[in-house]
Amino acid sequence: MTHRRAVALMVLVTLLWSIAGVVTRHLDAARSFEVTFWRSLFNALALAVGLALIRGPTLWRGLIGAGWPLWVSGVCWAVMFTAFMVAITLTTVANVLITMAIAPLVTALFARLFLRHRLPVRTWVAITVAGTGIGWMFGSEVGNAGASLIGTLVALAVPIAAAVNWTVLQHIRQERADFAGRAPGAAPDMLLAVLIGALLSAAVSLPLAWPLQANAHDLGLLAVLGVVQLAIPCLLVVQLSRVLPAPEIALLALLEVLFGVAWVWLGAGERPATTALGGGALVLGALVANETLALRRRR
Repeated sequence: MTHRRAVALMVLVTLLWSIAGVVTRHLDAARSFEVTFWRSLFNALALAVGLALIRGPTLWRGLIGAGWPLWVSGVCWAVMFTAFMVAITLTTVANVLITMAIAPLVTALFARLFLRHRLPVRTWVAITVAGTGIGWMFGSEVGNAGASLIGTLVALAVPIAAAVNWTVLQHIRQERADFAGRAPGAAPDMLLAVLIGALLSAAVSLPLAWPLQANAHDLGLLAVLGVVQLAIPCLLVVQLSRVLPAPEIALLALLEVLFGVAWVWLGAGERPATTALGGGALVLGALVANETLALRRRR
């Protein structure tokens, strides 16, 4: 896969991820952990079917003797699946997205500390400018929304888990050459980690979600979240981790913030202020500049 195609697919991933906020705002009865449970359950069912078609009978055998990267990544996916939906039901979409915006900084730091990556100056500059833009986008809204401290603390688990996950996937990418010289099947199948995360999230959320109150309307929307907003993009991003470095994935993932604001504006009537539009321009400018410089360097 070319770098340009990988970037285009990553943009599609962020577009699919971004629909969570607006869809959640249209739920009738499901709340908090019940939203998390149903979304994770539909995600797990979609992943089980999809991976069974892709991997066949070797799917479950891949769990036997799987190394630590698979399970660490699975736990990270579970934390991300659970914390995001719980946080978005406790506080504003803007507040959750602002908290998630620190993911590139944490990912870059982890990549530097654990993988000894030397990040180019353009990436550091782009991360800084994008972070500044996101702070500008939502600064006034968060101050006026009275966002819940608990919701913010729950949302903080998402970028931390994401940074750990991208770093683990990057580690697998670096080690893949070594795995290629070993026995067939020695390389961990990181697609299974997404399924593990969905199952763990559903299992943890069910006791806290009981008794279930979702109606047919809610179940339809939550099925869309589980399949379209989670299963498809998460499988794509695992594959893209073989092409794109972890900090670049985290940086491109900031587009979810812009798309998320647009969806909520158009679909739930949460109109952003002028500062949000200006901050969004900074984020887009940082992403375009970083990708343009990267493409020129490769050429």
